[in-house]
Amino acid sequence: MKILVTDYAWKDLEIEHEILRKVKATLIVAKTGVEDELMGLASQADGILTNWKSVTQNVIANAAKCKAIARYGIGLDNIDIQYATKMGIVVTNVPDYCLEEVSDHAIALLLSLARKIAFYDRAIKSGKYDLRAGTPLFRIRGKTLGIVGFGKIGKLVYRKAKAFGLNVIVFNRQSGHNSNLQIKAVRVSFIELLQHSDYISIHLPLTPETRHIFNIEAFRRMKPTAFIINSSRGDVVDPSALLEALECGLIAGAGLDVLSEEPPEPGDPLVSHPKVVVTPHAAFNSEESVEELRRTAATQMADVLSGKVPNFVVNTKVFEQPNLRVTLSAKPFSSHGGQSR
Repeated sequence: MKILVTDYAWKDLEIEHEILRKVKATLIVAKTGVEDELMGLASQADGILTNWKSVTQNVIANAAKCKAIARYGIGLDNIDIQYATKMGIVVTNVPDYCLEEVSDHAIALLLSLARKIAFYDRAIKSGKYDLRAGTPLFRIRGKTLGIVGFGKIGKLVYRKAKAFGLNVIVFNRQSGHNSNLQIKAVRVSFIELLQHSDYISIHLPLTPETRHIFNIEAFRRMKPTAFIINSSRGDVVDPSALLEALECGLIAGAGLDVLSEEPPEPGDPLVSHPKVVVTPHAAFNSEESVEELRRTAATQMADVLSGKVPNFVVNTKVFEQPNLRVTLSAKPFSSHGGQSR
């Protein structure tokens, strides 16, 4: 059997080789990950492992032998899940990795913005040693952090923010995810969160409803002294609206680990803006989290190919399909894994 790897962000694929050779599967590795290339390679694939590249309907349509698509990650906006389900293909993700890393990174961006760390660093390295250049600075303790999206990562950000003395308010689009007896967060409407927050940290999946939820109208409701931090998905923020908000002083700054276009075009005015701190989609990254990610994604692929039900199936309705492409050794009794951070 052959597994198509669309893309990966680590130095080698030895972990994947180690796990998949146990089910007699070898890897086909895409060079560019563009749709035309993936469409050509998909015809050979019994399974697809994907990181950031898009597994579109066209790619899936060409993958006549494919039994499973495994996402290296939590979010699923780069996979056409509906079409995969229609074609009898199991889709999996890794919902529990990098929780500590992303929540740490969100707090790190908040601290960098609040204390002007990146601003001072750039200034000194360019020959300007002037503490007044970054003023005014304000105390973090007692300020309000608004968390948009209160899943597993949002809850970790809540706990870490409380240690800095921040007041925390929460907006969650899915009220069913709010129940947690250990966290009695103050829950508010989206508009209330925009109006009252000194910092806003975004932890939303990308869906049609959340795309550009942070638009120019949202920025106009924010405090001119407020900062926005995004470590979820680039397109939950309208980049042109964010640039306008920064230029017009609607908000004070932004910390971005994700962008609408990755990598950005050279000279992108948002990336180069002095009020923006940018990292290259690095929030997930640590030696520990990447190994967990790779082992879990590859193991789930191996499980499907050997007829087992993997732990984190996101399209459980596929098991009801008469055209299910995998023969299972046991019938799945319950739904598995969740959708997105």
